[in-house]
Amino acid sequence: MSGHSKWHSIKHKKGAADAKRGRVFTRLIKELSVAARQGGGDPSMNPRLRTVISAAQAANMPKDNITKAIQRGTGELPGVTYEEVTYEGYGPGGVAIYVEALTDNKNRTVAELRHLFSKNSGNLAENGSVAWMFHRKGYIIVEKGVHNEDDILLLALDAGAEDVREDGENFEVFTPPDKLEAVKETFEKNAVKITLAEVQMIPQNAVHLTGKPAHQCVGLMEAIEEHEDVQKVWMNADLDPSVLEAG
Repeated sequence: MSGHSKWHSIKHKKGAADAKRGRVFTRLIKELSVAARQGGGDPSMNPRLRTVISAAQAANMPKDNITKAIQRGTGELPGVTYEEVTYEGYGPGGVAIYVEALTDNKNRTVAELRHLFSKNSGNLAENGSVAWMFHRKGYIIVEKGVHNEDDILLLALDAGAEDVREDGENFEVFTPPDKLEAVKETFEKNAVKITLAEVQMIPQNAVHLTGKPAHQCVGLMEAIEEHEDVQKVWMNADLDPSVLEAG
């Protein structure tokens, strides 16, 4: 689990640089459109859309951009139709990698991802190859502050969370996917500072990597994340913090 949390905490901190390149906005616009298309444009009736709107607001996306992305999803405005796809593969050292993407051309996307895996000492595998190594969970990072672990645990469990763990300067909160919003709203009402709240694929077990394979794994993950169709990517690797910071 430590590899999971450290990787995503560091990637979260690098979010500002991604936003400057427009990567965050591009991904959020796609996700807003798909969420609205599947569940309707009313966030009060569409938990997935509500979660993405919160993420867009946290990324300082203009309200007009959010509205237009939703309207493209509901068909009120013309736009590209994106399809949700997942890809699975292996990285250096046998690390399992799970990728979620939104694309308007599956043939192009799979060919490009296969090339990225191969180029970075990995290989793309068939669907079902690694998905069983992960659990889909709501995942919240809470900064340590005026609330101690007992406070966070009580609030989280009362709202439907499954577990709370300490991780350095933060607490990690794990929930069923459908309880993510309820737990997040409970924290907000009680002035608990949240730095990340989203549904993630949590690895059941981690593969410990050091040295060259660890650096290769970071290179592969970053190459995948840079692909324009990729929304999220996870691995079940436990990497040394110095390797992550260097990456």
